[in-house]
Formats: sequence, C-alpha cells, structure tokens
Amino acid sequence: MAGKRGADIQQGESIAYITQMLGELRAVAEREGAEMLCYLIEMAYMEAGDILNGRRSLSIEHIDRDKAPGVPV
Repeated sequence: MAGKRGADIQQGESIAYITQMLGELRAVAEREGAEMLCYLIEMAYMEAGDILNGRRSLSIEHIDRDKAPGVPV
C-alpha cells in the first residue's frame, strides 16, 4: 500500500508541475496576443486543477459512451 501512496504523491507532483508550466505558457501566449492559444492553455490549466483537486480522473477512457460508427477513436 505504501508504494501506491508514493505513486499518488509523485503523480500529484507531476500534475502540479504541469499546472505551473501551463500558467507560464499562458502568460507568454497572452503577451503575444495569441487569444486562441490562451483559451486552450486556460482549459488545460483548469483540467489540471480539477485533477489535482480530485474533481476529475486522469483518464476518460473508462467512461462508457457511444462511439461514432466507422470513425476510429
């Protein structure tokens, strides 16, 4: 069980790092006036925050959903 906890801590640190980098990238995109990039980076930043706070899981592959016929996913 201790190994799982260590992996969870490391995973949390990785997501925290990603969140920090996304914040920095957003600042760069904003300085450049790249509105669409700002929007996309902000969405990723929010997603990472939700993962850190336990509001969202890391993967969506476990979600049961309808797949479009004939379209690879």
